[in-house]
Amino acid sequence: MYHNILVPISFDSERDVTGPLKLAQLLGTPDAKVTLLHVVEHIPGYAISYMPADYLAEARGAIQKELDELAAKLPNAKGVVIEGHSGRSILDWADTNKPDLVIIASHRPGMQDLLLGSTATQVVRHAPCAVHVVR
Repeated sequence: MYHNILVPISFDSERDVTGPLKLAQLLGTPDAKVTLLHVVEHIPGYAISYMPADYLAEARGAIQKELDELAAKLPNAKGVVIEGHSGRSILDWADTNKPDLVIIASHRPGMQDLLLGSTATQVVRHAPCAVHVVR
């Protein structure tokens, strides 16, 4: 049983967040702390100039609201939104906050994953704790 669980959340349409949440509930102790983490990727400078001035703040607020709604379904859960490259930022957050388990969703790998790698692959290879991949 785990006491501090990190669940990176992606809101991509092909990702199902219910599996990782159920697994966090199953593998966590009754008083386990669960963090639902979403990483907002940086928008290139050339693209940000075409977006409304308050776009990033509104997007971040909407993501935080969705995370809070998901977190409300689990005891001792909270949502956290950070910015950066998803794989590296998840690993940095794990180094700082010391979870004893990361539960990460993954899609079915394709040829592009063999050449470029994916977020789940990067987390599995470099996480400082146990990682459970859910498909």
